[in-house]
Amino acid sequence: MAEGQLVWFKRDLRVHDHAPLRRAAAAGPVRCVYVHEPSARASFDWDPRHGTFVRESLDELARALQARGGALLELEGELPEVFDRLWAAAPFAALWSHAETGTWASWQRDRRVKGWCRRRGVAWVELAPAGVRRPHPRREGWAAAWTATMGRPVVAPPERVVADLRPAPPAAAPAEAPRGPERQAGGRSAGEAVLDDFLGRRGVAYAGGMSSPVSGWTACSRLSAHLAWGTLSAREVHQAALARARVEPPGSAWARSLGAFQSRLRWRCHFTQKLEDQPEIEHSEVCAPLAGLRPLPVDPHALRAWAEGRTGHPMVDACMRSLQATGWLPFRMRAMLLSYGAHDLWLDWRALGAVLARAFVDFDPGIHWPQAQMQAGVTGINAIRIYDPVKQALDHDPTGAFVRRWVPELDGVPLAALAQPWTLTASQQRRAGLRLGVDYPLPLVHHAAAARAAVEAIEARRRSPEGAAAAAEVLRRHGSRARWGRAAPGPQLGLPFGR
Repeated sequence: MAEGQLVWFKRDLRVHDHAPLRRAAAAGPVRCVYVHEPSARASFDWDPRHGTFVRESLDELARALQARGGALLELEGELPEVFDRLWAAAPFAALWSHAETGTWASWQRDRRVKGWCRRRGVAWVELAPAGVRRPHPRREGWAAAWTATMGRPVVAPPERVVADLRPAPPAAAPAEAPRGPERQAGGRSAGEAVLDDFLGRRGVAYAGGMSSPVSGWTACSRLSAHLAWGTLSAREVHQAALARARVEPPGSAWARSLGAFQSRLRWRCHFTQKLEDQPEIEHSEVCAPLAGLRPLPVDPHALRAWAEGRTGHPMVDACMRSLQATGWLPFRMRAMLLSYGAHDLWLDWRALGAVLARAFVDFDPGIHWPQAQMQAGVTGINAIRIYDPVKQALDHDPTGAFVRRWVPELDGVPLAALAQPWTLTASQQRRAGLRLGVDYPLPLVHHAAAARAAVEAIEARRRSPEGAAAAAEVLRRHGSRARWGRAAPGPQLGLPFGR
C-alpha cells in the first residue's frame, strides 16, 4: 500500500510561505524532490546563468530542509518517468506542489504528470501561489481576490519534516557554470539580504531612479530573480513593503517609492494571470488579426546584430551588452530593447523574446511573454510604445557613463555626439579615434522612418473590423478591472519586466 508524501519543488525554492510543504509534512513522512529535466536545459529559453542561480538556491533549500529533519533529493530525467522511478523504489500516496505558471513546455509536462497520477491513483494536490488564481477566474473581482490572498498570513515553514528515507533512484550530479562577478547570487539568504537592503536603504530612490540603467542598478528592488525562482514569495515581499510603508509619512520620498513598488507587485501578478489563463501567449498572438505582421523566419543578420549589441544605436547596444554580461536591466531599458527589435528592425517578438529569456537571470514566463507581445504591439489593446534610442540616452545617461562603459569603441567621442555618433564628420571621427562602419557600425535603420512604418502597419490591422472585434475579446478576457490608486500604472503600461 502506498504511503508517504512527495513534495515537488519547481519555481518555489524555499521552505517559507510554502503551503504544499507545510501540508505534506503534517500528513506524514515526506520525500522532497527537484527534477533536473534535460529537455528544459535544451530549451530555447534556458541558459546556464539560470542553472547557476537555481543551483545556489537548491543548495540553500537542501540545508533548510536538513535543519528540519528532511532532505532534498535531486534527480535527473524527464517527467513523469522520474516519478515512475520513484514509485518503483517506494510508492507514495500523494504528490504536492505549487501550481506553476510556466513555459508552454512545462504546461505540457504537467498534463503528462496529471495523467500519470490518474493512472497510478496518486492524489496530486496543486496549490496556487498567492497572487494568481487557478482555475480561470472572471476578471471581475480579480483585484479584490488578489488583495485578500496577499493579505493572508505567510505560511510558516514546518518545524519538523519527517524524511521518507526509503530507497530512491540515484541522485543527479548537480553542476553549473560559475556565476559571473556581476550576476546576482541565488538562494533565500541572498534574497532576504536584497529585500532588507531595499526596504532599509536603497528603496527611497525607487520612484525617481528605476528607469535609468545608471541609477536603476541600485534604485530598483533587484528582487525579480528571487521572485522568478521562488526563493522569496510575492506575498512575503508585499507584506514586508506594506509594513515598511506604514512607518512613513504620506507624501514623503519613501512613501512615493514604496507606493510605486507595491503597484508593480500587483501588476506583476496581473500579467502572470494572463499567461495562466492563456498559456498559448508564449507562441501565439493574443490578438489573432495581428499574427503574421512581421516576416518569418526573421532576418538572422539583424537579429544577431541586436543580440550582440551592434545595431549602431549606442544606447541600444550598451543596454544589450550590459544585459548579456550581468543578466539584468531596469524595466525601461528592457522595453526599449524589445521595442527597437520589434519596431525599428521589424523582427518577430518570439525571436526577440527567446534571446531575452536566455539573457535574463530573472526570466519569468508569466511576465516575459505577455510583456513581449505588449511591447511588440500585437495585443490589440495596448498603446504602441516606441522608444527613441537617442532620447533614452539623453534622458537616462546624461553623462554618457553607461554608454562609455559598455561601448568602449565610443570612448573618445564627445558627449554631444555620444548618443548619435553618425553625426560626426570624418575629421571629428579621426580626432575621436573612431572609424564608423569599421570600429563601430552605422545604424542598421533610420529610427524615425522605421517607427512611422511600424505604427502604420500595426494600426492598419487594428482598425480593421476583425482587429477591432478581436481587441474587444482580448480586453474582456485579459483587461484589468482594477483601479489601485494613483501610484499604479495604467493598463496600457502594465509592469515591464524586471524590478
